[in-house]
Amino acid sequence: MRPLLLLPFLLTSAFAADAVITYDEHIKPIFREHCLKCHGDDEQKADLNLANFTATLKGGSGDKAVIAGRSSQSLLFQAITAEDDAERMPPKKAAIPAPQIELIRQWIQGGLRESSASKSLVAERDTSFTPTTDIQLDGPPPMPESLTAFTPPALKRPLPVIAMAASPRAPLIAVAGHEHVRLLDATTQQEIGALAFPEGQPNVIRFSLDGRVLMVAGGKPVQSGSVVLFDVKTGKRLTTIGDETDAVLAADLSPDQQLVALGGSGKVIKIYGTADGKLRHKLTKHTDWITALTFSPDGKKLASSDRAGGIHLWDATGGGILLSLSEHKAAVRALAWRSDSKMLASGGEDGLLIWWDAKDGWPTVTKNNAHPPARPQGFYGKIPNGVLALAFGPKGELLSAGRDKQVRLWSPSGGAVKSFSYEAALPLQTSITFDGKGLFAGGADGLVRILSGN
Repeated sequence: MRPLLLLPFLLTSAFAADAVITYDEHIKPIFREHCLKCHGDDEQKADLNLANFTATLKGGSGDKAVIAGRSSQSLLFQAITAEDDAERMPPKKAAIPAPQIELIRQWIQGGLRESSASKSLVAERDTSFTPTTDIQLDGPPPMPESLTAFTPPALKRPLPVIAMAASPRAPLIAVAGHEHVRLLDATTQQEIGALAFPEGQPNVIRFSLDGRVLMVAGGKPVQSGSVVLFDVKTGKRLTTIGDETDAVLAADLSPDQQLVALGGSGKVIKIYGTADGKLRHKLTKHTDWITALTFSPDGKKLASSDRAGGIHLWDATGGGILLSLSEHKAAVRALAWRSDSKMLASGGEDGLLIWWDAKDGWPTVTKNNAHPPARPQGFYGKIPNGVLALAFGPKGELLSAGRDKQVRLWSPSGGAVKSFSYEAALPLQTSITFDGKGLFAGGADGLVRILSGN
């Protein structure tokens, strides 16, 4: 059996929180330098006056200029960051320097404080986490017992860890391989066995809420795609769902195991019944490839994301649209529900890591640069700054991986806890064991690494 690779990881300190930015001390000087000639006391183009705090909050003829906590949705911020020179403010001048734009962003995100004595205008939200009651199971936690012997196909080099999942009930990790899924014991760090997946490449792996069923979704690009459900104990194939003409890129099994949702390059979400394999709903709001699908643990909502940055919340059983979450400006690579179904986390290629309030779609916590890469010496171009993987733990903690080759642990309230250096290869997947003691990451080199454990 192949053991997991155990490596020492560099533990770094938590990131410094954003300083309190105020209109009086930080923002008005920027407006005076760049904006007040057209939007001051003497002249107010578009009826917008930025010369004082009250007028700034009032906005102009185009509605409010700033929205507390939502820089991306604020007209003023959109105007000063527009890519088109003809649309960007101030007109016919160089763009406002990046450090000053960042101050304006932090001021908006921080709640539009007038002075250091002012309170944030963003309403406080409850980010506390209370673990849900565990599902009661008969007998020991479901672990593989007598799997059929399987010899994986020979490869010239390891397949990157494209998909990985931890059982919510047992010390078990499932890892994607070429036309198979490896099953690893998280306690002994040994490989237990493997499940054949001749359908092609496993792009998504998920355990059922009770840990008894393993869902594997994928296929062969531009040829075929499907979802297969396995019995965890025996390795028996329970059913096959879907018959796509391209590989399935996103999928999930509902908490009651009655539904499977899948999607991919077709931009359409399909929801099937597991009992009969029949199509229940087709959801068609996305405008680009579907990148992630996940049912809320309470079974009421389905979250979906796409390559254009769109995120939608759907009624899991009826199929109707509930909310559209607009914040990401690039592909959303990962979605994850907290176990209490109150928070949805999203991570994208724009560097954003967001905790969304599932009740109304408000971005309760936003990390603008959750995984900021270091700039190589002599490099002057744009550096990829993406969040690639997310996994919630049993205590509401979140484990993320990014293009900066770091794996980071966050508290339930979004505070930075630990950072693990992952220099060997780009980390593509993250998992947390059912008891929260084991943190795992899978890399582009095909290896699974344990970041911390018993």
